[in-house]
Amino acid sequence: MLDIEQIRDILPHRYPFLLVDRILELVPEKSCRGYKNVTINEEFFEGHFPGHAVMPGVLVCEAMAQVAGVLLLSMTGNAGKLAYFGGMDKVRFRKPVLPGDMLVTDVEMIASRGNIGKVRAVARVDNEVACEGEFIFALVNRDKRRKLVDSAVENTAEQDPGKNE
Repeated sequence: MLDIEQIRDILPHRYPFLLVDRILELVPEKSCRGYKNVTINEEFFEGHFPGHAVMPGVLVCEAMAQVAGVLLLSMTGNAGKLAYFGGMDKVRFRKPVLPGDMLVTDVEMIASRGNIGKVRAVARVDNEVACEGEFIFALVNRDKRRKLVDSAVENTAEQDPGKNE
């Protein structure tokens, strides 16, 4: 289990954009489970939607990606790097995420090659699937990120590590 301070040591995100509260399980190189407690105090609920608060789908995906980031950045040789989105495939929203929900995300490594990683993520509320999909990441060194991000993101389209598996 990782608490919020241990998560902050791994991920660069900070309030209001840190969307994972705890890691419940981490199997190095294989899988990760974490959660976000969704509260009415989240800034995005003020405008999404007044009178009918729903967590934006893009932020549900971001919460899922942050759990994936913990998995990827915990892998051998990746400590201190940044994980950038390279793409999302097969993403489906199945259930709205509302204030008071606990969004539990399970991430499973599909493939990893060089600085590219691909995971499958499923987010649930009360054991019902809220969102699922596959995410591709480019891992870059923090100090070289500007130069490497452009080339890494361009290469993700060509180097989907899971397409041949």
